[in-house]
Amino acid sequence: MTRELLLLRHGKSDWSVGVDDYHRPLKDRGKRGAQRIGVWLAQQRMVPDLIVTSPAERALVTAQKACKAMGYGDQGIHKDKRIYAAGLDDLLEVLGDCPQDASRVMLVGHNPGMEELLAWLAGDTVAVPEDGKLMPTATLARLLMPADWQALTEGCARLDTIIRPNTLPEKFPYPGPDGKELRDRPAYYYTQSSVIPYRLRDGKPEILVIASSKKHHLVVPKGIKDPGLSPQESAAREALEEAGVEGEVADTALGSYICEKWGATCTVAVYPMKVTRLIPEDEWEERHRGRQWVSPEKAARELKQKELRPLVKKLEATL
Repeated sequence: MTRELLLLRHGKSDWSVGVDDYHRPLKDRGKRGAQRIGVWLAQQRMVPDLIVTSPAERALVTAQKACKAMGYGDQGIHKDKRIYAAGLDDLLEVLGDCPQDASRVMLVGHNPGMEELLAWLAGDTVAVPEDGKLMPTATLARLLMPADWQALTEGCARLDTIIRPNTLPEKFPYPGPDGKELRDRPAYYYTQSSVIPYRLRDGKPEILVIASSKKHHLVVPKGIKDPGLSPQESAAREALEEAGVEGEVADTALGSYICEKWGATCTVAVYPMKVTRLIPEDEWEERHRGRQWVSPEKAARELKQKELRPLVKKLEATL
């Protein structure tokens, strides 16, 4: 037994949303379950070399949430359409195509295929729990595997462990997997980055502001710093999603501030961003927010986050 296979079933999905099966999202409970599994893998030093997931919404987001909770970016996740609605033969084909040098692989998918694969590979080492559910949502199974995955046979693997998210701590360690402090969300949530988008019009600076998600306030793009991205890269991604703009984010932050969220303190680094392109309305992911160019004076006066006001003035002084 020289390789490992981690089988992760997607988290709890939301059946109340009126979409087709492929696009069904996760419930918050499903997201938290995936994150608990990710933290557990980091604590056990079992971070995968390769993550392959069904591209269906609930499986892909499960893979992303677990990966980020491990402390890694999700850019290396591989989507394989064969996993969606897959049977045993389909999943064995996917495993056979995994690179030989990937010693620990995580496969994220759906039932009944995942349970069928687990039972076929592990054979007699699988004991069905009393509730009859071998792999409920967000359950992880770890299998010790032979080296050659192109010639797998029934019963060739040994089941090492099965972990359900409801057996793991509800809160998350901070500032990392071995941290002693417990928080409501994974550690990376508490480091955030933001941009103040600007342009020069007739020689005068203008600031781009957007509505908050509930349209109660004026804000600038801000979000959790994505593991695997720099603060600037992460802030640029938020600007594209929330404001529909692309541009040049400065290397140096204007400053930072703290805010209370998820039962603890978040630190937000704020960068100036020179806007070079506005995404057309029909291509803008969050166009319901609305966006408007305003003077630095109006931005400083009307932005919800008071800590941004001196940073807007600082930016204006440099332009």
